[in-house]
Amino acid sequence: MLLAVLGALLTDIGPWYKSLKQPRWKPPDWAFGPIWTLIFAAAAAAGALAWGRAPTEASRVWVVTLFALNGVFNVLWSVLYFRFKRPDWALAEWVLLWLSIVGLIVTMAPYAPTASWLLVPYLLWVSTAGVLNLATIRLNGPFGPR
Repeated sequence: MLLAVLGALLTDIGPWYKSLKQPRWKPPDWAFGPIWTLIFAAAAAAGALAWGRAPTEASRVWVVTLFALNGVFNVLWSVLYFRFKRPDWALAEWVLLWLSIVGLIVTMAPYAPTASWLLVPYLLWVSTAGVLNLATIRLNGPFGPR
């Protein structure tokens, strides 16, 4: 919940964002809130399920650590993209975000396969966001001081 609120607070779709050229296939801005809400709900369910099915205390610590790391990467992407207005840096960081989701899926699969499957929509959405991020860079770059 805190992650969703923090992400929303960091997402400024003001004049700078609205001035960006976007690909025609970009989802409408109003869709992002509901999509992220569903993704975070599924991720919370996955975390609870994985915690409950973790075979050892070390496994539970690992699940919490991976989710925390993923949360940091998720928030950092928003900071880089919206606050620093650097989609190019955000795309570089996106790789870490994407890998953190894959890491969660792979780690939980042996003892909580349902939890892993609950994260697949998150992985697909972040994959789509990465392609959108790249398209934004190609349509608007370079970024930074001019």
